[in-house]
Amino acid sequence: MTKFKRWYDYDPMLLEVIELLRFYQDELREQAQIFLEKVESQAGKETIDRFYETVRPKDGGHRWYDKDPVISKAIELLRVVPVNVQKNVSEHFLKSLEEIGITKEEIKKNLENK
Repeated sequence: MTKFKRWYDYDPMLLEVIELLRFYQDELREQAQIFLEKVESQAGKETIDRFYETVRPKDGGHRWYDKDPVISKAIELLRVVPVNVQKNVSEHFLKSLEEIGITKEEIKKNLENK
């Protein structure tokens, strides 16, 4: 039987970032906001808002990330950017976590316990 793969299942680092956002939404919301601000500075806030309006589920959504507009926007942007940008963002995100004292070992341990 073939298992359905999500768009982020193909890159282990991107998968790790998405899982972190899923299980630590409150703690990582600020990091997602910083990512959005960087994208908005490049593409323009109006462009990002128009994009999000077209992809945002009209019924409020049923995915775990649809509950928070910041997390949802960040994930939707990650979904549509080129693979090299996904990799760059993932690397930067994981490095920034280490800089604030969150190690990969700690993350993996917490993910295993969830």
